[in-house]
Amino acid sequence: MASVRTRFAPSPTGYLHIGGARTALFAWLFSKSHKGDCILRIEDTDKERSKDEYTDEIINSFQWLNINFDDEVIHQSNNFDRYKQAIETLLEDGEAYICNCSQERLSKLRKEQESKGENPKYDRKCRDLNLVRSENTVVRFKFPESGTTQFTDLVKGNLAVDNNQLDDFIIERSDGAATYNLCVVVDDIDSNITHVIRGDDHVNNTFKQINVFKAMGKSVPEFGHVPMILGEDGKRLSKRHGALGVGEYAEMGILPQALMNYLLRLGWSKGDQEIFSQDEMTDLFKDGDFNTSPATFSMEKLLWFNKHYLDDLEVDQIIDALNLPKFDKNDYSKTVIEAIRDRCSSLNDFEINSVYFFKDPTDYDEGLIKKHCKENTPDNLKLLSGYLIDCEHWNQISIKEIIDQTVSELDIGFGKIGLPLRLALTGSTNSPSIDLVCDILGKETTLKRLDSFLSKLKN
Repeated sequence: MASVRTRFAPSPTGYLHIGGARTALFAWLFSKSHKGDCILRIEDTDKERSKDEYTDEIINSFQWLNINFDDEVIHQSNNFDRYKQAIETLLEDGEAYICNCSQERLSKLRKEQESKGENPKYDRKCRDLNLVRSENTVVRFKFPESGTTQFTDLVKGNLAVDNNQLDDFIIERSDGAATYNLCVVVDDIDSNITHVIRGDDHVNNTFKQINVFKAMGKSVPEFGHVPMILGEDGKRLSKRHGALGVGEYAEMGILPQALMNYLLRLGWSKGDQEIFSQDEMTDLFKDGDFNTSPATFSMEKLLWFNKHYLDDLEVDQIIDALNLPKFDKNDYSKTVIEAIRDRCSSLNDFEINSVYFFKDPTDYDEGLIKKHCKENTPDNLKLLSGYLIDCEHWNQISIKEIIDQTVSELDIGFGKIGLPLRLALTGSTNSPSIDLVCDILGKETTLKRLDSFLSKLKN
């Protein structure tokens, strides 16, 4: 068996989205699980829509995901002469022909076919006319008029189509540009691609491309078409479902290993196992096990994976990943991170949940004050403050004893003093245990914030 070579071939007309990243991961893992290579090919033949910034973002996204392609990146825009050569060869071999049908004729033909309930397709009027190129002519591929085109899909099994269902598709437009189904075949041949793994929206293209491979006298690679990703409403995944570019997930605080693991499970499984190291992915992927049904994207599930990988990180690793000025590797930063890490499902959560450890709250939510601060709250907090002032050994245990003592003395529920205290120190009612917060903030800061809050209540 020849060495396995796969490819991922995005168009740089937008950022790398989650569906494309999953396809790339599958192609990459398939090659690595068979000790082969996977290359990156940038399909930038659309000069108007292709942008260098998108190419850079695609490459950077894969570097972030730790998907390392083999060989140099291929750019289709460098291969125009090669495509022209291939088209000329197909013309010379009688596998393609020149067509001069006008857009008006083709439009009329389509309407007539649709009015009869027929599948619109070119009627092959120019197929045997031996025309020569002139203004506005195109080149069409001679698709077989009878028989079937079939292949065994790595995901879907045996697939076939009657050749009379497909038409003689254009391989060179009137401006001389080669079209997608010609370019990808030429590139796959030149790159010695043995396996093509891509989304199942390409199945119809595969039937066309198989015949181009054959017409060029080359071996046909194996194909695997993975089902699309759906939103939780069962519709094709889009931005309204939370589908973002890979770079946007990084900005949200998603770890690359978490996104990779989640993408793996969107269309591939190995029993009930959820968590896979990259080595496990590579080792197990060779067994196939592609899911044949569409996968459903869930942001909640992605955050579950992210939480798992965050929990595995050492505090210093979290600080490195955060890369924020306020977090350096001093004892205070490390203590804060340990205190809030159970509440964090993303790197961004660390910044959100740590604000009050680095900055005094100023804009208190009037709704929360009204809800949790009653007429006797100032007196309750003053009593607590007095006991805290007298605390000689400032630590979590001592602070908890003081709060419990105050609650018992006032004969009130813990929330009657705990929630106002939490609001005073953090600006919210959501934080780690309040005795821990007091301990981390220190005696001076705790008393200062409590005094400021009492002044606000008084006013």
